[in-house]
Amino acid sequence: MRVLAIDPALRNTGFAVIEQALAPTGKPKYRALAYGVIRNHRNLRQSSCLVAIREQIVEIIRAHSPEVCAVEGVIFVQSYKTAITLGAARGAAILAAAEHGMEVFEYAPRRVKQAVVGNGGAAKQQVAFMMRALLGLTETPDPDAADALAIGMAHCYARDPNRINAATDLPVSI
Repeated sequence: MRVLAIDPALRNTGFAVIEQALAPTGKPKYRALAYGVIRNHRNLRQSSCLVAIREQIVEIIRAHSPEVCAVEGVIFVQSYKTAITLGAARGAAILAAAEHGMEVFEYAPRRVKQAVVGNGGAAKQQVAFMMRALLGLTETPDPDAADALAIGMAHCYARDPNRINAATDLPVSI
């Protein structure tokens, strides 16, 4: 299974493509095929940022052929303006995946951190460290890319029937 994972934001959208395969032992093995951050300059209009997010996600989909998409769920923010902006970036990313026939799953940030770090309130540095360790990366990923990797891993874990918490971590399809 190949998962496109997205941590949406208007200026810095984290992305990752994770492949899950079976090792010779029969246990799942995870590999990061691609990860990074879609960066939009702060002077770029919001509408141009949304187009850039969609176009770059489409390029990633074409390059890596993921089967499903996992995206960070809506988070609580104190500013309605920030919520609207995050929702728009999220919509651009989901649109790119949906246009390519991918089912999209949503994961709450606390649930992602709980799945990969064991602590729903983990700091960004902890998430990045765990992604480096779990995926055997040679360097610690950028925090936004690490969040996307974690979202992808949370999806893989939630779909694994052999994991103890798989039944309680079922994803929400949107």
